[in-house]
Amino acid sequence: MNATNHRWGLLATVGVALVLITLDHSVLYTALPTLVRELGATTSQSLWIINAYPLVMAGLLLGAGTLGDRIGHHRMFLSGLVVFGVASLIAAFSPTPEILIAARAFLAVGAAAMMPATLALIRLSFQDDQERNLAIAIWGSLSVIGSAAGPVIGGMLLEHFWWGSVFLINVPIVVAAFISALVITPRAAIDSSKSWDVFSSLLALASLSGLVLAIKSVASGQHSWAMAITSLGCFLIAGTLFMHRQARLAHPLLDLSLFRNPAFMAGVLAAAFTLFAMAGVQLITTQRFQLIAGFSPLEAGLLASVAALGCLPSALLGGAYLHRVGLLPLIAGGLLVAALGVLLICYDINRLPWIIAGLAILGLGLGAVMAVASSAIVGNAPAHRAGMASSVEEVSYEFGSLFAVAILGSLIAAVYSSGLQLPVGLPEAARNGIAEAMALADTSTGGSLLKEAASAAFDRSYLFVMNVIAGVLVIGAFITAFLLRRHGPGSVVYTTASH
Repeated sequence: MNATNHRWGLLATVGVALVLITLDHSVLYTALPTLVRELGATTSQSLWIINAYPLVMAGLLLGAGTLGDRIGHHRMFLSGLVVFGVASLIAAFSPTPEILIAARAFLAVGAAAMMPATLALIRLSFQDDQERNLAIAIWGSLSVIGSAAGPVIGGMLLEHFWWGSVFLINVPIVVAAFISALVITPRAAIDSSKSWDVFSSLLALASLSGLVLAIKSVASGQHSWAMAITSLGCFLIAGTLFMHRQARLAHPLLDLSLFRNPAFMAGVLAAAFTLFAMAGVQLITTQRFQLIAGFSPLEAGLLASVAALGCLPSALLGGAYLHRVGLLPLIAGGLLVAALGVLLICYDINRLPWIIAGLAILGLGLGAVMAVASSAIVGNAPAHRAGMASSVEEVSYEFGSLFAVAILGSLIAAVYSSGLQLPVGLPEAARNGIAEAMALADTSTGGSLLKEAASAAFDRSYLFVMNVIAGVLVIGAFITAFLLRRHGPGSVVYTTASH
């Protein structure tokens, strides 16, 4: 294989891995009602099945890049593939919700090992600036494709196979990528002088876990204040210890001074807002249209993919014209356009054309943000912190997805439960969740009345949460506009990269 084919072969290999990583974020959106029904998962367990993946990834990503520098990104990539494949097998045959949650956490360990290695291997293989920029642009587009494909692939598999197939499909792809990676990935020099602080990674994971559990405890319909206070205490203590430890380390996982740069901070927030909106809308929309409108998993997946596919044109154009337009219009403007898309969905949730148009506009706005948030983060970090900035970028996206499920998933369940007006004589267990209500309606006397009441309550909660998403996007637009007030058309994008 000549050098050119070797480089692009490597891009194909790491690209396949990246698609798997991002696909596993969204593949369960269409499978969740089936999982709840066949595994008997509660509403809280179903949210943890989704959230275990981004939570563990976010906690481990900061340390994964440093560990790759120390032992080699080639080894990290191969190790991540092995863990990802084994975890996929465990997840596919999980007999209980608890085992599936643990398998999803294990899956995230493999994804966290692979994610920084994919970008690092591209940087090692592509020496020409123009080729490298193209390769990184393709790398970024593949993450959008993976997110878009998740609900569709999940729906297609559930049309013909059992729910475990959404995980089992990973295994042959992992095997093929592993064989290719053995041959094609470059072996860079290992820098044993760089330390890997596992304690910092554990502190980050403990802090994030505490925050997510505190949010779930408060936002759920059955408030557990003791759990909320304990979890919040864990978040504050672990977070404080993490920050103090970073200040003392010669090679910290996170240099907090990076956040003093307004453009860097705007990029971090923009990435988080983007995934918060995308994951939140996809999650609750797939649930609503399967459980209320009677869509099949495939139909719901195709509908949810409209938003992710809508990202592609604006992402490509935003990246191409960033140097002319500047960060402010693309980031703040993109968030405002996305908010308009969400409000359009709310205009009439019973008419599919409005839903499709709103999802497309949502994607169009978020695509512009995604195109340049990475440039704002990586480009506004000092050269010797470039790897750290890349990890921060990835963690920012994980944060958005994580909090979308934690906050919005719990909120929609709480609003549904409190707003459900049950006719006399119908089971109170219907308040536990819309999936349980629909299952009870099929076996209870007065099932049609129960379905009608549950559908009305869920639609009200759906509209409430969608308006929350629109409000968060508007707030994000104003915050990032303030931070980027000096980064309009013709402004310099990279302000500290050469420091």
